[in-house]
Amino acid sequence: MKKLISLFGFLFVSVTIVTAQSAEETKVTDAVAALNKAMIDVDKNVLESLTVEDLSYGHSGGKVENKTQFLTAVVSGTVDYISIDVTDQKITVTGKNAVVRNIYAAKLTNEGKPVDIKIGTLMVWQKIKGKWKLLARQGYKL
Repeated sequence: MKKLISLFGFLFVSVTIVTAQSAEETKVTDAVAALNKAMIDVDKNVLESLTVEDLSYGHSGGKVENKTQFLTAVVSGTVDYISIDVTDQKITVTGKNAVVRNIYAAKLTNEGKPVDIKIGTLMVWQKIKGKWKLLARQGYKL
């Protein structure tokens, strides 16, 4: 069921946004959607492929994780994403860098406790060997 919901969300976001974007913006949009889907599906290989080794993943509460900490939290089940919905996404591509801002709403469990969040996020993506990879993400309270 989680996979079906994440697939529907991925397709909806992709189809809605694709029409007004440049080719590179579309590729970044797809990378953001793939990252969110991999978090829901707990797909370590995809998460690893979409993030740089020096990842800085900041949460809205102030906690900052490196790549290993981020992957461990998702893969171990400490954080279990049920759904992730992104709205008001804006992407600016400058050369091999992209800045993504959006409103991020997620249902998840954190150490077994249900959590609903709605935050803003700022992400920085880098194009490395033709692939967009997440360099930094910072969540902030709305």
